[in-house]
Amino acid sequence: MSIVVSGLTKIYGAQLAVDAITFSVNPGEVLGFLGPNGAGKSTTMKILTGYIPQTAGKASVCGFDVERQSLEARKHLGYLAENNPLYTDLYVKEFLSFVAGLNGVKNKASRVKEMIWLTGLEREQSKKIGALSKGYRQRVGIAQALLHNPEVLILDEPTSGLDPNQLAEVRQMIRDLGKEKTVILSTHIMQEVQAICSRVVIINKGKIVADDAIERLQHKATGETVILVIFKQAADKDKLLKISGVKSVNLSGEKTWKITGQKGIQEAVFEFAVANQLTITSLSEEQQSLEEVFKELTRQV
Repeated sequence: MSIVVSGLTKIYGAQLAVDAITFSVNPGEVLGFLGPNGAGKSTTMKILTGYIPQTAGKASVCGFDVERQSLEARKHLGYLAENNPLYTDLYVKEFLSFVAGLNGVKNKASRVKEMIWLTGLEREQSKKIGALSKGYRQRVGIAQALLHNPEVLILDEPTSGLDPNQLAEVRQMIRDLGKEKTVILSTHIMQEVQAICSRVVIINKGKIVADDAIERLQHKATGETVILVIFKQAADKDKLLKISGVKSVNLSGEKTWKITGQKGIQEAVFEFAVANQLTITSLSEEQQSLEEVFKELTRQV
């Protein structure tokens, strides 16, 4: 495992920010780490990156304990913080060369050149960071996180401030990086998670409320199934409502019936069609959007 978190807890005074959470991330996995503001996301990431100590529990990066072996753990870790702190009075290439030196990067000049190319900073490399747009500053932040070629990347809001073209490029870059590195991506943009991540962990009030592949999470969040059915012949709504396990029936469009019910209602709908001499020309299952799942799991009660 690239990242292992076990019973991780963080208390600030009387506030329990992270409450005994446990999860792990495999090599080559892009994990979406989600939660509302104040849920404990940033605190967890700060513990993993060695910025703050935990109150209890353990966490390791590439087998190194983040508390007892902090320097070794950080050698295997690249981090882009949400506020992306940069030395704005330095030139882009100068800053990356400085960071490469701090990390003991071999062949520093060629590695800096490679990162400038990878993050699309060729035209900006001779500008001062303070003169860059927010989108290009994000690219500099990603470049510095990658300089020492870490096995693990933790990216907090990596596409903040990017225009649509830059957004597509950075998303593709993260997908490509995920083929050979472990990536934890924190963002509030659900479309971003669906475009990049294979799995999500959702934290709420310091506790993990979901940990699964996106598709499975969308299916099981409500415990219900929504199917879209088109019959060749006219169907009777009252009869559809009497099918075992069906909770609601609505006509969506001219011919498509939207049927909500218990898991496995597809079989009951097929049996209904046979019994009533109806031909099903189309049947598909409708998934909840990740945004709907997130809202349901983090709803304040």
